Amino acid sequence: MGAFVASLGVAAAWPLWLLPLALLPLLRSASRRSPVSAVSAAPADPLSAALGAVLTAAGMLALGGLILALAGPFRAGETVTRTGIGAQVSMLIDRSGSMNETFAGRQPSGAEESKAAASRRILGAFVGARAHDLFAVTAFSTAPMLVVPMTDRREAVRAAIAAIDRPGLDYTNVARGLGMALSQFGAGAPGVSRALLLVSDGAAVIDPRIQAQLRAEFAKVRPNLYWLFLRTKGSPSIHDKPAGEDTPQAAPERHLDLFFKSLGVPYRAFEAEGAEAVAGAVRQIEALERDPIPYTEIRPRRDLTAYAYAAAALGLLVLVLAKLAEADFLRGASRPGDARAAQADRDPAPRRAAA
Repeated sequence: MGAFVASLGVAAAWPLWLLPLALLPLLRSASRRSPVSAVSAAPADPLSAALGAVLTAAGMLALGGLILALAGPFRAGETVTRTGIGAQVSMLIDRSGSMNETFAGRQPSGAEESKAAASRRILGAFVGARAHDLFAVTAFSTAPMLVVPMTDRREAVRAAIAAIDRPGLDYTNVARGLGMALSQFGAGAPGVSRALLLVSDGAAVIDPRIQAQLRAEFAKVRPNLYWLFLRTKGSPSIHDKPAGEDTPQAAPERHLDLFFKSLGVPYRAFEAEGAEAVAGAVRQIEALERDPIPYTEIRPRRDLTAYAYAAAALGLLVLVLAKLAEADFLRGASRPGDARAAQADRDPAPRRAAA
């Protein structure tokens, strides 16, 4: 109760100085007075006393409600912390030129979707289905670009995802992209599930010095790492060893997978060769990331002026009904014949004219 009272306020304080006027009905009644010879001679009438108290309270309510309405009462907004099901998800999306091709490795034509367009559609639906998740979106090609920091604003996240099918560059610098995606988690609350979702159709060689820095960052943040590998049909799998020398330059995707496995964090890779496979992988990720997560719910300021006007209208209605009960409508609606008869009774008899 104390917190509720503390949250109340007014837009303008000066009308509150008029609140003592609401006590006027205690000093003078608006009811019609009927003179009697001796009040003590009349019998006790509890009903009349109760009606008088009701009318006095109605007058006070009408005046007080109007004055409070002028002040603009409101209940202040507040931030409420609740617990839902979800995670902090940092999405790292490849914007290299090959993402503009289809899964068959050619430019889209007709109803065909590019890998970027399919990812945009499926990830947009994924964001819309997660009510309490926090999302960050980072794009990368030659250099990483923070599109949206960690937020619960679904519209902003979907707009960021909608921009990933714009034409990109040819080079894939996944190392710098991973560093920026990890930085989006921040301090956070303990026990909150964190997921880093990498969406890419290829990889690049990561310098050993950069690998050491990434290992330190992963050890500090400890996210669940998911790699959604959009594999072009006919290209090597991340599990295939090259026929010749097995080096990061010869098989960058395979060695990126091996690097992720060596980080010591939960890691899963999904190879998708079509839009349906991408949707299936996203559904699996959605099912995995369902841990309790605290989230804040912002309640806006609530205007209470309508309630003040409603209270004043109730008081005025009671007063109007009381005044209508005092009026004698039957007396005012007398018949014309009765009026002439009454006039004749008041006039003296006419004198006869002398013959």
